[in-house]
Amino acid sequence: MPQATLCHAIATQNIVRIYYTGDEAIGFRTVEPHMVAYNEAGNLSLSAWCLGGASETPETQGWREYLLSEISNVTVLQHRFFGPRAGYQRDGGKKYHNVQCAV
Repeated sequence: MPQATLCHAIATQNIVRIYYTGDEAIGFRTVEPHMVAYNEAGNLSLSAWCLGGASETPETQGWREYLLSEISNVTVLQHRFFGPRAGYQRDGGKKYHNVQCAV
């Protein structure tokens, strides 16, 4: 499970590249990881700002949720992001609980 790698990238605010198989747009995504927490369905998830890559939506950038069970090939990139994106809730808001790590 990529949780430790993602939490390290969150702590250092490094952009990551992941391979995601959890939707119809299977493939690589480049994201700013913001939080690993449990979603409303009780699944461990990554909340991240998607910068680009495979996507089910025409908008490549924006907030996305990725199930950790569907993430592989996590690569921590040298590029960093600086602080949370607009709309970020460090406590998980209504969508996430039992936060494992967060920006």
